[in-house]
Amino acid sequence: MQAGLFAEKVGMTQIFDESGTIFPVTILKTGLCQVSQIKTVTTDGYNAVQIAYGEEKLEKINQPTKGHLKKVGGRGFKSFGEFRVSRPEEFKLGQIINVDTFSVGQKVRVTGKSIGKGFAGNQKRNNFSRGPMTHGSKNHRLPGSIGAGSTPGRVYPGKKNGWPTWW
Repeated sequence: MQAGLFAEKVGMTQIFDESGTIFPVTILKTGLCQVSQIKTVTTDGYNAVQIAYGEEKLEKINQPTKGHLKKVGGRGFKSFGEFRVSRPEEFKLGQIINVDTFSVGQKVRVTGKSIGKGFAGNQKRNNFSRGPMTHGSKNHRLPGSIGAGSTPGRVYPGKKNGWPTWW
């Protein structure tokens, strides 16, 4: 059985082993994960298990999703994801997958959503330096000029310094 869990990243910490070596550890919070669809080669062209995660009230879910979830029980989920498996017959529709499903030492694939950073400025997002802090400067955390000049007269989308990818 090879499946995984969907989790949310809570933060980072460290643990120590018997010899005192420090290991960085990511802390994840897993919610309820339920098998919502079993895909096989005969029906869908590949073997996979669709997992529903992120519990949500049924009133907040649209009708097509409610119809999809009706066959697996009365719970509501807002997100879905797939894990490719070699033997989909090992899973049952509506089966709950949590940490207790796995044994100690078994390799588990965990897919997580990172904590959002909001609308970050250029110092945080692109590691830009700050402007002068004294003499009436009003350019403390502003990006400054990052464009490429009069041609093209704009900053290319997705570029932190304004240069094209082919430059």
